[in-house]
Amino acid sequence: MEALDSLIEPETRGGAESPLRWTTKSTRNLAGELTACGHPASHVLVAGLLKASGYSLQGTRRTLEGAQRPDRDAQFRYIHDQVTAALAAGQPVISVDTKKKELVGRFTQGGREWRPVSEPEQVSTYDFPSKADGKAIPYGIYDLADDSARVSAGVDHDTSVFAVATMEKWWQQMGRDIYPHAHQLVIIADGDGSHGHRPWLWKHALARLAAATGLEIVVCHCPPGTSKWNKIEHRLFSRITRNWRGPPLTAYQTVVNLVANTTARTGLTGQGELDSNLYPTKIKTGQPEREAIPLRRRKFHGEWNYTIKPKRR
Repeated sequence: MEALDSLIEPETRGGAESPLRWTTKSTRNLAGELTACGHPASHVLVAGLLKASGYSLQGTRRTLEGAQRPDRDAQFRYIHDQVTAALAAGQPVISVDTKKKELVGRFTQGGREWRPVSEPEQVSTYDFPSKADGKAIPYGIYDLADDSARVSAGVDHDTSVFAVATMEKWWQQMGRDIYPHAHQLVIIADGDGSHGHRPWLWKHALARLAAATGLEIVVCHCPPGTSKWNKIEHRLFSRITRNWRGPPLTAYQTVVNLVANTTARTGLTGQGELDSNLYPTKIKTGQPEREAIPLRRRKFHGEWNYTIKPKRR
């Protein structure tokens, strides 16, 4: 057993001072090393010795988080107050986010669907991106008051311009009919990504949206590392994921159709649309453009909470 212990010392997986010991070597590799050291052993024997010594096969566990911001809870309370006030005043509140990119092609989706017996859908053995027809980038908008949603399936890049273009289409095709007397739009977004609180391109695109719609844009970002608390994750994306498990996403239109068919027992309705426009990356906003944005930061965490006034072009 001492010989086996020497093979599972922490080494690069821990350290000399580590109170725990573990190994990523297989039982066959350990058996081979023991045999080479003059201790003939089979992988079955090694497995038995490890189990008797208190070891077991284990995967990883997602428990490590980044540093928690001290005002995280206060920011959620602030968002709650802003949303409650807007809804009480009959103003639209939307939760926005980008869903995980999906390969388009005959790839397995990890679910099942009803088909004739012994006639499963044929898919590729390997999910290589190089074999895909492209990637679908679903950007979603969830209307909290109306319990409705709209998703644009992009084909290019997830940029700030793409995100705001999706919002403008939502307003033109859904929002302004639902809220004909609106003068304000409250947006709840993550703190990172194309709609993060840092990119100036995001704010510049929102300024154009405000000018085009005449709406005052109020933005509240979820604190960093808390995207799963965003309403859209639970009301929309989780249902989309369940809806397209099973059938392969063989074409962009398949993605759009499955999004449009996403509903919930509580009444959630969805619309989907393909956005085939190109959205180049690495677009910079110069200092004059930044200064021209009619931006007013709130006193409480102005980096997370700010308002952009409509400015006619």
